[in-house]
Amino acid sequence: MEEIERRVLLVAPGADRVIRYDMPTWQVEGVSLVHVAAWKQHVSLYPVPPAGDPDLDADLAPYAGAKDTLKLPYPQVDYALIERVVRRLLETRPPT
Repeated sequence: MEEIERRVLLVAPGADRVIRYDMPTWQVEGVSLVHVAAWKQHVSLYPVPPAGDPDLDADLAPYAGAKDTLKLPYPQVDYALIERVVRRLLETRPPT
């Protein structure tokens, strides 16, 4: 989780960590950007970023889970992919 937080903050340096839905969540300007949950076999990220970046969409396809979730398996969590997800979430968030 510490490495995930480090990667989130690399992309969104002003994000604040809070707890939402019993999960660590990073917010930008008071709006949730990404939620993370650690499970026995994988780490989950919520939400899946909107489609529209063909390379990212293809790279996320193997990790797509139910209910707008990405499941990244242990022990080889792809932290660079997490950075790309957070960047896409930032780029596509509604204006405040």
